[in-house]
Formats: sequence, structure tokens, C-alpha cells
Amino acid sequence: MNVMIGIDPHKASHTAVAIGRDEDQIACVKVRATLRQVDQLLTWAEPFEKRTWAIESVGGLGYLLAQQLVARGEDVLDVPATLASRIRVLATKRSNKNDPNDAHSIAIAALRAPTLRQVEPADHVEVLRLLSKRNRDLGRQRSRVICRMHSLFAELVPGGIAKEMYVSDAEALLAKLSVESPAQQMRYELTLELLDDVRRLDAQIKDSHRRIRMAVKASGTSVTDIYGVGPIHAGRSSAIQATEDASQTGTPTPPITARLRSNVPQVDGWCTGCRCGAIASSTTPSTWSPSPRSAIPAQWGASTSSARWLRARRRKKPSGCSSAIFPTPSTDSWSSTRDRGSGRTPRDD
Repeated sequence: MNVMIGIDPHKASHTAVAIGRDEDQIACVKVRATLRQVDQLLTWAEPFEKRTWAIESVGGLGYLLAQQLVARGEDVLDVPATLASRIRVLATKRSNKNDPNDAHSIAIAALRAPTLRQVEPADHVEVLRLLSKRNRDLGRQRSRVICRMHSLFAELVPGGIAKEMYVSDAEALLAKLSVESPAQQMRYELTLELLDDVRRLDAQIKDSHRRIRMAVKASGTSVTDIYGVGPIHAGRSSAIQATEDASQTGTPTPPITARLRSNVPQVDGWCTGCRCGAIASSTTPSTWSPSPRSAIPAQWGASTSSARWLRARRRKKPSGCSSAIFPTPSTDSWSSTRDRGSGRTPRDD
């Protein structure tokens, strides 16, 4: 008999309910979240030879348990939390929210849903996702520290630092300061501490970029073959694709390289409808060496002046490659966006 086992995972315990084709409960068990949780579940489910596990929130609390079951050769399905909650709310006898009812609803959702994602063992994409998240967190933390330093400098020096703050600029300004009061002395010391934090974060970000480059190279991805996509973007795009695949259950998603090449038409190695070949607009610092193709494209015309080209760089419009990797809910395309203020299209330059 085919049995569907629904599991409601929690931090301290997991509740499993086995049902048949008629959706009636066959057995129920609750195990504590310990090192023996998988052995206990497999021992309990041993009488069910043909069994499938359905776990809610495989990307959250159920991640570890799902990976452990997959490593034991079990079939595991990922059940979205919203789908299981709808089953529980619409049920006539299981509307109360408790662990057994939740596990029962998860099993019914997995039994009746037409397509659910099959949980696969964690591969190199998971490594890229973790590294990408770590790199993003480091960048955000550095931005917060820089903002605090700008605030302290504004209280120490008239006008503070008006431009982008670098460690060398902050050190040079601090060397010229003369402390005259206890409050200024405290601000001075706090600024030195924040400056040490920036140095530490810069070293961590540099190491993070190195690990991402190594991970992207080891993964063998072809995303970096697309001009304007470096290792940092490649790692982030792979993580985004994995997240989309997890959310779009049952819908096959083409590889990220195929999506990029289909979304961004190429003409002689340059993207049409964007300036990604020249400026490669990005929110992440590039870590790859400059390409000889970084000159002004020939399709802009030989009469294009450097001043106009620099103004075009400063506009920082979203490029086609950037939009293909990280889609935005915008209806305007780069080729149809009119230049603000001048009333001309970007091609008029």
C-alpha cells in the first residue's frame, strides 16, 4: 500500500502522520529534534514499504530533516506552507491548528497536489547561495558602519566628509583633528573603533569575493561567459534561480544561461537595447579583470564624444543583462526609456 507521510517540522520536535489513498490517518508519531530523529522516523515507518515523505518548509525548519531523509534514499516532497494551511482550513474535522492536524494537512496536500517539487540533495548551488548571502550581509554591515562614521564626522568637522568615505581619507582627517572637550574625545575614540570595523569588514569582503570566485569556478557554470557578468553576479544569479525553482513547484525553469541569452539579444557580441557591453551596470563591485572590449561600441558611431559617453555612464540606466539576471517589475524597456530632461532617447547620443 502506498503511504504518504506528512511531517510538521519544528525546532524542538517533528510530528509525522501517515495516510492512505482515502486520506484517513493510519499512524502518528512525534519525535524530538535530536541526533536520532531520522532513525526514529525510519523505524516507525518501516512497516510502510511504499512510502513518500512530505515535509513543510523544506527551505526553513524542515531543511535538515529533509536532507537527512534524502541521504537515506527516501523520496521527499516539498509542500508549501500556504497549500497545507488551505487544506487545514477547508477541512471539516481538522480545522483546529495543532501539530497532528498540520501534519495531516501536509500529507493530504502532497497526496492531491498535481505537482510538487522533489527534494534533491544539496549541491554546489547551495554553496553559492550561502556565499552570496554572506557577501550581501557583509556589504550591508559595512554600509551601516560607514553611515555611523559620516554622522560622527559631521559632529567633529564642519561639513564632515562630503564624498564617498575611504579608510585613507578618514585616517587623514582624524590625524588633523584637535580634540578640545570630553565629548569630542569620545566621538574621536568611537570613530577610531568604527574605522577598525571598516578595515575588518573590508578584509572579510575581500575574502568573501575570493571564495565566491573559487566556488563559481568549481561549479563549472557558463553564466560568466556572458559579457558583463562576473563571478559575484554569477553566484547571486545561481542562488536566485535555485530560489525560483523552489517556489515554482512543478514548473521547469530553464538554466540561467539560457534565460539570459533568450532575454538579451546579441549582435556581434554586444547586447542590443542596452549598454551592458560598455558600462555593465551593477550594484555589486566587479572582481574580474577589464576586458579589451570595454571600449565604446562601434554601433554608437565614431562621432560619439567622450563627454557624452561619460554622461551616459552617470545616468546608470538598468541594462538588459542586469534586468535579465535580476528582473524588476518595470514596464519600460531600456530601448524605449526617454532621457530625462533632454527629451531624447539614449540612441540620440
